[in-house]
Amino acid sequence: MKTILYLTDLYYVAKGRKYYEEDLYITSRLKEHFNVLIGHPQQALSFLNTADIIVYRNIGCVLHFEDYYREFLKTVEEKNIITFNSFDGKGDQQGKQYLLDLQDEGYAVIPTAVDIYEIEKLGNPQKYIVKLMNGADSVGMEILNKEELLAANPKGKLIQPLIDFQYEVSFYYLNDTFQYALYAPNKEKRWELIEYEATQEDLGFAYQFLKWNNMERGITRVDACRLKDGSLLLVELEDLNPFLSLNLLSEEKREDFLRNFIEALKEIPETTISESQRLSLLN
Repeated sequence: MKTILYLTDLYYVAKGRKYYEEDLYITSRLKEHFNVLIGHPQQALSFLNTADIIVYRNIGCVLHFEDYYREFLKTVEEKNIITFNSFDGKGDQQGKQYLLDLQDEGYAVIPTAVDIYEIEKLGNPQKYIVKLMNGADSVGMEILNKEELLAANPKGKLIQPLIDFQYEVSFYYLNDTFQYALYAPNKEKRWELIEYEATQEDLGFAYQFLKWNNMERGITRVDACRLKDGSLLLVELEDLNPFLSLNLLSEEKREDFLRNFIEALKEIPETTISESQRLSLLN
């Protein structure tokens, strides 16, 4: 039986979400198939030799322990440690630069700039959103009018128009397979989600970003907003530790996802977990 080191911050406070409930529920199901150890993300380096797979889940914003996080990533790469998600994604794992890259490549993303001298390309919105390049959970986010934006002159941050969209919708993928979608009918209450029946057109939109990201393994959440004309724009490509909102799913969909998640972990080849790797971790 494989051993999993499941990294989560059970005490992390996030608006509208209870991380601890989701992770305790998931680990209660994983323990039927794996030896499960639950660890805090800021203690991970001390326990890398205890498990076959590290599952990186609801750890909150890494800005709160960025140096430790970078050391963790370096060690994972150097010692070829198996993680789920794998840390080869180009989305939120690397900060928000991907929004600029995708925009330059012609993908349908929310217009984004990094300098007040570029805001003309954002149209003429009443207000702007300013975000940290490596932020999460709305940490450091500001909503400013044009006068306030010009006065603040933010450096090294993303500047986006505050778009008057219909609603936000999220598409959840396990490896490269679509699992379910949720949306917020009331855009003022982002985390009051209900199930969404995705169309083939919707899935085509979401999958293009999954393909672009080309992550080896893991869970990805593609967040988008529906404009008044019916089109979609990418808001976020969450490939680090997307909150899954499992409690909002029907029992059937929740069971389907958990079964698929367990199988994905079981299918990671034993040959990739070598004795030499274990010995290197002990040194």
